[in-house]
Amino acid sequence: MLIGRIRPVETRTVDVEGASLEALSAAVRAELAAGWVVTDVPAAMPKGSQLLTSTATMARRDGVEQIEADDMAALQAKVPEGWQLLGVYAP
Repeated sequence: MLIGRIRPVETRTVDVEGASLEALSAAVRAELAAGWVVTDVPAAMPKGSQLLTSTATMARRDGVEQIEADDMAALQAKVPEGWQLLGVYAP
């Protein structure tokens, strides 16, 4: 018997701007929902602008569930579309 932990694979982006890196970071955090983490905040300053802009990427990290199967192939077959297998162990 194998036990696997799975979670949804979901990302989203948000466009933010700020007068400094700190302001940009605060704008991203203000958009962050519970169970989500920031994965990328590429900062740019468009020509002629005084503001930094970014299309920040966030990823869902909650919703972890457990699945069981007799072997690895069966366990992988149980992972639903849009989910990822995080780890496997044998009790």
